Amino acid sequence: MGEGERFQLGTVGALTLSVVSSVSIVICNKALMSSLHFIFATTLTSWHLLVTFCSLHVALKMRFFEHKPFEQKAVMGFGILNGISIGLLNLSLGFNSVGFYQMTKLAIIPCTVLLETIFLGKRFSKRIQFSLSILLLGVGIATVTDLQLNALGSFLSLLAVITTCVAQIMTNTIQKKFKVSSTQLLYQSCPYQAATLLISGPYLDKLLTNQNVFAFKYTTQVTVFIVLSCLIAISVNFSTFLVIGKTSPVTYQVLGHLKTCLILAFGYILLQDPFSWRNILGILIAMFGMILYSYYCTLENQQKTVEAASQASQAREGESDPLINVENGSAVVSDTVGQRQMSPVWSKNKD
Repeated sequence: MGEGERFQLGTVGALTLSVVSSVSIVICNKALMSSLHFIFATTLTSWHLLVTFCSLHVALKMRFFEHKPFEQKAVMGFGILNGISIGLLNLSLGFNSVGFYQMTKLAIIPCTVLLETIFLGKRFSKRIQFSLSILLLGVGIATVTDLQLNALGSFLSLLAVITTCVAQIMTNTIQKKFKVSSTQLLYQSCPYQAATLLISGPYLDKLLTNQNVFAFKYTTQVTVFIVLSCLIAISVNFSTFLVIGKTSPVTYQVLGHLKTCLILAFGYILLQDPFSWRNILGILIAMFGMILYSYYCTLENQQKTVEAASQASQAREGESDPLINVENGSAVVSDTVGQRQMSPVWSKNKD
């Protein structure tokens, strides 16, 4: 199996792991929050990150991966920014209607495209932009119901979108710049993410729910679901860094909308959630946009591969030609020198 085939197989595996783990944790958390009334989302996320770090530390001791330290300021800034973005998304949901919150999540893709174009010089073809527009239209039809605006909620949503975009772009660029794997980056940034949310989580949850997480009655059933949620979160956090590292922040967001469509479908099939023709139409349009995006990405990657191969072959030909010229030039020089050396000898003999 070639290097390209192994990379494609790893990418497919990362995408599949991300979808399965994310859908699983949403179903688990929905049961935890709706049925068991544990509604402290930010604190729960901090526990997710803490358990993820502990599991990665055990994996490091068992030598499943190698610890690769790099610039501490970059790790700290990245970890804290990730924690802040999670907190802001939760605040955005708390201070806005569900419809406006869904619009906030939809805004992440165009914002990411804009930031990567301006600051990283990345170019997105019109075909990619068209497929993303169809995807966002479909998800918007399926999920956005009511739009209630307020100044504080809009400001929090704006901050949530910007911090989320920057954090996801950094996830990709840090892995490439410092040549670290997704596991190595997650291991080093997890403590800062967890600390940020462990400190701020109880206060944010108190602000959003008017309840104290430490005063909640933790029954056996609640504890079991919290532990299960934390275990699934290990896979979610790992696959998030893996997908962004192997693909791009935009592709990760596209995958996130696929998860949204699957969650809506599973909610209707398994939990008998209310469903309308508008939801069905939106999901179908979104799926069409995802298929187009995947097709165009594959097509452009193939074109880049062909161009890279042709450039490499031209470079090899360019390297081989000078060698031939040098060899020919050497032969000419040596012949000329030989002739010059022969001339005096011929003259001497002639004399």
